[in-house]
Amino acid sequence: MFIDTLHPVLESQGFYWHANKTDEVEQQVFSRRESEDNAKRWRSSPFHFMSDNGLSELRIALDCQGEARFSILDDLKQEGHSDYLALIHQLSDKDAIGEMDSIYSRWSTRRPGGFAASDLEALRKLVPVLALGVKSATLRKIANSLVEVYLGSDPGRRVLEGRIARGTVESIHTVLWYSDMENYTSLSEAVDSSKLIAMLNDYSEAVISAVYGAGGDVLKLIGDGTLAIFNHVDQNLAAAAALRARDDLQRRLSELNERRREDGQAITSAYVALHVGEVFYGNVGSDQRLDFTVIGPAVNEVCRISSTCRAVGHSFVVSQEFAALLSEPDRAHFADLGPFQLKGVTNAKRLYARKPS
Repeated sequence: MFIDTLHPVLESQGFYWHANKTDEVEQQVFSRRESEDNAKRWRSSPFHFMSDNGLSELRIALDCQGEARFSILDDLKQEGHSDYLALIHQLSDKDAIGEMDSIYSRWSTRRPGGFAASDLEALRKLVPVLALGVKSATLRKIANSLVEVYLGSDPGRRVLEGRIARGTVESIHTVLWYSDMENYTSLSEAVDSSKLIAMLNDYSEAVISAVYGAGGDVLKLIGDGTLAIFNHVDQNLAAAAALRARDDLQRRLSELNERRREDGQAITSAYVALHVGEVFYGNVGSDQRLDFTVIGPAVNEVCRISSTCRAVGHSFVVSQEFAALLSEPDRAHFADLGPFQLKGVTNAKRLYARKPS
């Protein structure tokens, strides 16, 4: 059984059941990165033929001599299958989400002579019920994937758990990350607009992958800027995770810049600021438009700390509060830059920069 989905990476997914593996369900996903191959498979499939000809059912005998009517059925013939039934159950227009407008299923048997009339009658009655079950499960997956992609993993989970009322916030003490691309403004003027989005995607993927890989959560993408949190019960572990994410980002950027340089594309780096503080975490906005985010002085401070990177000539700057959470060996790699008066912040903040390795 196959169904399209609404996902930034996946085009569709398939589920397979085998008579000799009654307790197992195999799954296959079709990635958007392989869209060309997926389209080729689709065009050579019985389902494409059915769609073009307005058919909801297609039965093909596989125990005849010669090649199968569709090349994709040759494998079934070689495995000893004798009969094939393809079904398309169309969802109503109101239920269509993205390209999820139909559910496709195929059934085959090794029984000599193929399906009996009672088999076909049973499939025609039961498959629509199964299709509804698959549709329901798929909608749940779509909801999970969309809120995670657009809100972040933890905010998405909280929203689906019911944390959707405006003003529903909680106070948390968390490690904050803010990063942006070096020289983005000048690059945006020099790089062709068609290539700028691809460039932004390349560097954003490096940042987001590094944050998620270390257990953080990206809350906001603001142009070339990224706001993230590392929310752990143990603040020392949260700080260590943020430090790992920044080191991983450096590795990813080095590899990315090498690839882009070889292709003759523009390269850049990232400024990263780390801070820790008390913030309000939850829904902020209006009845028509809500945002699940963090607010508070510490959020403003981490953004201002990031802006000092250019002034001090360092790509990685942290606050005194963050540095205090690090282990002694990790703290030894940071140099004291002294107090800084950050814009919009009443008290001066002592900042530290990672020493050159």
